[in-house]
Amino acid sequence: MCHLSIEKALKGIYTYKLQQIPSKTYNLLYLIEKIGLNVSEKLYNFIFSLNRVSIPTRYPDNLQRMLKEYNKERVEDILKKTLEALKWLKIELQKQLSF
Repeated sequence: MCHLSIEKALKGIYTYKLQQIPSKTYNLLYLIEKIGLNVSEKLYNFIFSLNRVSIPTRYPDNLQRMLKEYNKERVEDILKKTLEALKWLKIELQKQLSF
């Protein structure tokens, strides 16, 4: 759900900034590029990795393998970074609104 929350935030900014409905994509990097956001390298790397694992973690072929791969520490780290990304996106939206 971390991917989904960032995706929806990006699509909201996309809609506001470009005054159009975004294409049906789940690619966070595509949305960032279309919006023209200047993302830090650290945030970009996180979003890149989140983008890559979205579908396999939502629809795992091998649930037991995924449970081992995504242990409590890894999931907590992903949640923490997702919250940071959402806070950053909120600030970016506020900048857009205060022209």
